[in-house]
Amino acid sequence: MNSPAADVVRLLTARQETLAVAESLTGGLVAAEITSVPGASKVFRGSVTAYATELKHRLLGVDAGLLEARGAVDAQVAAQMAAGARTALGADWAVATTGVAGPDAQDGQPVGTVFVAVDGPSGAVSGSAGGGKVEALRLNGDRAEIRRESVRSVLALLLTELAGEHTGNERAQDTEQNGGF
Repeated sequence: MNSPAADVVRLLTARQETLAVAESLTGGLVAAEITSVPGASKVFRGSVTAYATELKHRLLGVDAGLLEARGAVDAQVAAQMAAGARTALGADWAVATTGVAGPDAQDGQPVGTVFVAVDGPSGAVSGSAGGGKVEALRLNGDRAEIRRESVRSVLALLLTELAGEHTGNERAQDTEQNGGF
């Protein structure tokens, strides 16, 4: 069975498209997962790990007013992170992760609150005129489990968009019911 990362690399290679990554709570794990796949260099442009809030603005172009008003753990922040990575790194597609892995709440959000986003060519992403899609997750587990599930979820969202399917939020609900796995 192929891993989600291998499926992403295979699909993007077949389409001759590229990928960029913007990460916060996952701290480089998404990029590591993608680059662990042989042949990833054909499609992977690079990543920005913007752990500090001000870097989300400075490196990825996330609106400073949005960050000030809502904090870094927000659906719009995730969407802007993905769009910013896509632009900054010159990729066809980009994904982003932001959230709270713990041990403490952040920006008024409880541990396990995660937003994953994908940004692609205009009109390519289901349910969005602007090319972006965000999924809100409520994950259970310890810090490592939340980060691992965030990686899995953002890759699954990208695969769904690459395949042109729209599955809604079933995956996040299933994850919450199953304790993060």
